[in-house]
Amino acid sequence: MELLQTILITLLTLGIVVTIHEFGHFWVARRCGVKVLRFSIGFGPSIYRRSDKHGTEFVLAAFPLGGYVKMLDGREEDVLEKDQPYAFNNKPVEQRLAVFAAGPMANLILAIAVYWFLFVGGVTGVVPIIDTVEPGSIAEMASLESGQEIIAVDGELTPTWEALHFRLLQRIGESGPIGFSVKYPNSDFVYQSQGELNNWLAGSEARDLIGGLGLGLYRPAILATIGQVVEASPAQKAGLMVDDTIVSANGSEITDWVAWVDYVRSRPGQILDVTYLRGDSEYSTLLTPAKLYDQDGAAYGQVGLGVKVPEWPPSMLRDFSYGVFGSLVKSVEKTGSMALFTLDSIKKMLMGLISPKNLSGPITIAKVASATADSGLESYLGFIALFSISLGVLNLLPIPVLDGGHILYGVIELLTKREVPMKIQVLGYQLGLFIIVGVMILALYNDISRL
Repeated sequence: MELLQTILITLLTLGIVVTIHEFGHFWVARRCGVKVLRFSIGFGPSIYRRSDKHGTEFVLAAFPLGGYVKMLDGREEDVLEKDQPYAFNNKPVEQRLAVFAAGPMANLILAIAVYWFLFVGGVTGVVPIIDTVEPGSIAEMASLESGQEIIAVDGELTPTWEALHFRLLQRIGESGPIGFSVKYPNSDFVYQSQGELNNWLAGSEARDLIGGLGLGLYRPAILATIGQVVEASPAQKAGLMVDDTIVSANGSEITDWVAWVDYVRSRPGQILDVTYLRGDSEYSTLLTPAKLYDQDGAAYGQVGLGVKVPEWPPSMLRDFSYGVFGSLVKSVEKTGSMALFTLDSIKKMLMGLISPKNLSGPITIAKVASATADSGLESYLGFIALFSISLGVLNLLPIPVLDGGHILYGVIELLTKREVPMKIQVLGYQLGLFIIVGVMILALYNDISRL
């Protein structure tokens, strides 16, 4: 059932983002007087098709893992004399450029619309308050202290955990000073301090950004209280239920959820005598963690429990309301910053400052789409916006086969007043296809490795 849900949510996500992308091409092509022969969502045999009064065939295909807009083009087929004015290849280069750019632009517009919808209802974030500072760390060298609120990094405001993480993401792989603006609760005095980065977290796959500074942010104590029991898991077979609180295992006190997870992971296949609270009564049961293996072949235990997430104190939450027009400005700003961040990440990956292991493929996309859908509509819409931005930006890269490659050829034609020779275009498409297939194989390999 969980696998089916993941597949359906993934197809829905791809369907939304791809449909918007192709509709951008379709809408602008129509406005430029190009005859559109087919608008297809997916590839392969058609499941559903219909035609409109303009002769465009709308198709829903069997494999909904992409889509395309097929336009009348004299380079691909013979065009009747009466249809010559409507052929794509006979349109001015400015119009052809607009058609190619319209798909990625539609993705960015989708992201703006989604963010506007989220912002207009108001958003809530967690205030970044320092809990611990690791000795000898970047944070200690910057004289950061427990109890301080990080209000800005390098002059950019960080009113929430999300804002702080995003700013730190932008500094991955970099060297040089990093500035912090901090203050104590109930005080308006702002302290300025500075740390030093040296190829910070460069080449690392799994990154704890806050921990990379030597910081621990305050969060409510996460007790070993059960919030989820996986069906047919060792925990369910042992009789554990939601809202039970683990007290001890084999006589060892369990102080919090992290201690419980560590205890279980280090004892695969071993019988545990678990004591737990249910209401005001104490019970015990025998529990044997399943024996699983990580990507390095090391065994670890798992019992099939999820934590009951504690509520944040109201003082740790910060609400933001932007209004209708303010939300539009904020959504444009966020879309722009995420697009620039995507480009910066690509640049850093090419420079070797970010590990290529961070590339993700369809499996990771499916897992994240399903996880965000489980977390609620707000999280899922946020993922759609982020995915749409990524698709739009990646399609604008000047790689033949992608929209950006077509735009590159069009710009050259615009500047030189002549079309790029077909031999060069074909060679470019072959090179572009090689690059894209190579990246897809690497991303899929990373996905499988993470499994």
